Amino acid sequence: MEIVAIVAALALVEYMVFVMLCGQARGRFGVAAPSTTGNTAFERRFRVQANTVEQLVIFLPSLLLFAVYVSEPIAAALGVVFIIGRGLYARGYVVDPAKRGPGFLLTVVSNLSLLVGGLVGAIVALF
Repeated sequence: MEIVAIVAALALVEYMVFVMLCGQARGRFGVAAPSTTGNTAFERRFRVQANTVEQLVIFLPSLLLFAVYVSEPIAAALGVVFIIGRGLYARGYVVDPAKRGPGFLLTVVSNLSLLVGGLVGAIVALF
C-alpha cells in the first residue's frame, strides 16, 4: 500500500503547486481577494486549481478502492497517469484553454478506470 500512498501524496503535492501558482498569479495580475475574475491569465490558473480539486474528490477515494479491491500496482500506475494528466491539463489550460483536452482526457480515463474498477472489485468481493 506504500506505493499507492506515495502516488496519493504526489497528487496532493501537485495540487499544492497549483494552489501556489494561482496565489502568485493573483498578486502578479492584481486580482484582489475575493475576486476570481478580472484578468484572463489569473482566471486560467484559478480554473486549473478549481478543476483539479474537483477531480481529486473522485481520484483519492477511487485510488484507494482500486488498490484494496483490485491491484495496488495497477492503482499506482493509474494514479501516475492522473498526475501526468493534471500536469498536461494545467500547462495546456494556462497557454490556451483549447489545449486542455489531452490532459483532461487522461484525468477522466484514469478516474473512470479507478472508480469503476474499485466498484466492481468491491462488488465481487461480496460474493
